Amino acid sequence: MDRLRMLNTFIHVAEHASFAEAGRQLNMSPTTVSRAIAALEAEVGVQLLRRTTRSVRLTDEGGDFLARCRAGIAEIDGAFATARSGQTVPSGTLTVTAPVMFGRLHVLPVVAELSQRHPELQVRLLLLDRVVHLVDEGVDVAVRIADLPNSSLHMLRLGEVRRVFSASPAYLAARGRPASLADLRDHDIIWIEDEYGQHRGWGLSAVKRSGRAARFSVNNMDAAVSAAVAGLGVVRTLSYQVAGQIADGRLEPLFPGDDAPVLPISLLFQSGRKGHPNVRAFVEVARRHLRRTSL
Repeated sequence: MDRLRMLNTFIHVAEHASFAEAGRQLNMSPTTVSRAIAALEAEVGVQLLRRTTRSVRLTDEGGDFLARCRAGIAEIDGAFATARSGQTVPSGTLTVTAPVMFGRLHVLPVVAELSQRHPELQVRLLLLDRVVHLVDEGVDVAVRIADLPNSSLHMLRLGEVRRVFSASPAYLAARGRPASLADLRDHDIIWIEDEYGQHRGWGLSAVKRSGRAARFSVNNMDAAVSAAVAGLGVVRTLSYQVAGQIADGRLEPLFPGDDAPVLPISLLFQSGRKGHPNVRAFVEVARRHLRRTSL
């Protein structure tokens, strides 16, 4: 059996957790499927699937191998699809996902420009504060704000942001300006409930140790920023989330020059899609937009 067919067989077994079902999908006998998997494991030199009489499960090595196999097959499929269609200009549907606030502030302008430049292109924008699985959910491009592990997905870094603290001029005039992170235990902190992402606890250890109750907590970042502008306390956000308010003077940044960790802004897409005209067009406009934007 050729290598490509073995990989396709492995993907089907992994997705269905069944040799018999994979065989039905591929019009192969379970015995042929089993031999193909055994040959593949012999070639790669590791066990990819753990079999019992009742179940078929991926090993850790099998899970990593599956992700790379999917990406490789997707790239091959994308090459065939592009060649068949002869498509050279963006058209059809492009599905993009991004965190809610970043998407509203910085991805929506990209989509608007893209739609004006390419009238044959339809864009589906999913603003979600959770990790989206590109292959499973049919996403072409994902915007991620995080340190990303190595994966089979293609990644393009476009910029970076930091965790920052800020407060309104009125609040600082009334309560004084904290000189260090430790001083925050004597200030009113606006807490964001259910905050997600890396370094989400950064800078708040002294406040937590003090046991001081939050004067105001909210589960929405837009509302937290508005509360800070209204003078309810000090808020901790990502830099892009308060860039506009700091620029127009409604908020003032605290602790300049601190050692807040950097979080990269990256575009993720399946390797088989990186050369597609729709994805190339989005990357071009996104790069241009973020180069001229303060984050």
